[in-house]
Amino acid sequence: MNKAFTRESDADDDEDLALPAIPAGTRNYMTAAGYQHMRAELLQLIDEERPKVVEVVHWAASNGDRSENGDYLYGKKRLREIDRRIRFLTKRLELAEVTDPSLHHGSDQVFFGATVSYEDEAGERRTVTILGIDEADSAQGQVSWVSPVARALLKARLGDVVKLLTPSGPQDIEVLSVDYPAPGQG
Repeated sequence: MNKAFTRESDADDDEDLALPAIPAGTRNYMTAAGYQHMRAELLQLIDEERPKVVEVVHWAASNGDRSENGDYLYGKKRLREIDRRIRFLTKRLELAEVTDPSLHHGSDQVFFGATVSYEDEAGERRTVTILGIDEADSAQGQVSWVSPVARALLKARLGDVVKLLTPSGPQDIEVLSVDYPAPGQG
């Protein structure tokens, strides 16, 4: 059968919906800023980007032969990508539980939203901020609350030594500081 007559499956597109996974039986915690960022992206896709691509696909389809029409083929592919991202964002926002880390301002215990400095056995100091699965950016020193380091640090207090499970084996880390944003700052 000619490739032009085969139907592309959307099943491959949905594989990305599972990443990053939310642990079963838990909630999708995120900060208000993370929620607003995801919501803004969703609205931008729905209100601006998708209508533009639909218009291009409609125009390209009206040009006749679709099998070799680059605008049509690319446009349909881009629409699938946009629709997949819209489904992903919609599901994540429906499951979101927005929390306010500033409620713990002044606390010495590690909870969601804390910025924690710690030292490992080798004397190396690191600082991480514990955020939601969808908003954490490791390049910015942010880790997901389900990451191994966050799981080790959660509920620890200033000065506590906790076990961090690493690929090279368990390691003791000491909590050096715990900070939260001031009320009104997110």
